[in-house]
Amino acid sequence: MSPSAGVTRNTLRQQIADALRDEVLAGRLPPGREFTVKQIAEQYGVSATPVREALFDLSAQGLLASDQHRGFQVREFTVADYRAMAEARALVVEGLFRNPAEVAVRPEGLASIRRRAAEAVRAAKGGDLDVLIGYDLRFWRELGQFVLNPYIADFLTRLRVQAWVFAVHRLRRDGMDENVLWFGHEELVEAIARGDHEQVHAEMRSYYGHALAWADRLEARETEGSAEGDVEVRADGPSSGPGSAMPPKSPESPGHCA
Repeated sequence: MSPSAGVTRNTLRQQIADALRDEVLAGRLPPGREFTVKQIAEQYGVSATPVREALFDLSAQGLLASDQHRGFQVREFTVADYRAMAEARALVVEGLFRNPAEVAVRPEGLASIRRRAAEAVRAAKGGDLDVLIGYDLRFWRELGQFVLNPYIADFLTRLRVQAWVFAVHRLRRDGMDENVLWFGHEELVEAIARGDHEQVHAEMRSYYGHALAWADRLEARETEGSAEGDVEVRADGPSSGPGSAMPPKSPESPGHCA
């Protein structure tokens, strides 16, 4: 293989991975959606090799699950997963800002981050989820560039992407408001710019507290829905034993359908 061929394939691999990640983040590839290398290759009109590599890249990032026989599917994150993501990020970020040697704030980089923050807040207040996700990810990615340990920065970025994969279809289903979305991007940037570590901690606690409160509400709703489902199954079931709401209908009973 010539060097140019290798570069072309790697570039194509990245383009396919980026395109599929965007589809997942936009909610057009919902959790549990299954597909094969062949299907994606045909969709994009490319060979199987860069597609397979791109899918394995996304699997390594935790966005896809792979099965030897069924191909790939968009990973389904639970509320417990989301809570663990928020708690992990909170612990890491708390540690970073308590150890200034791990963070190097470059004033020249703050102007771009301020713009990302303003656009993210504007999109959140306007209910534009697609724009919000894009600017929010750029905001945290650029903040991550201040972290001197690249492995930590990469870890935080991956968790943020995974959190959006969890959130996007729920937000499209339930809608967005101030009880769900966090609007503190600009306050966080200004606290960082001032070197106000106490305020940075306060903003980050607000951010993660907001995420965990949403997780609590989702969990309560899912638990309630599960309980209602159990009641419905029991009410419709064939049991005529003690505690049954009513005896089963005989074939001659009014309303019985064969």
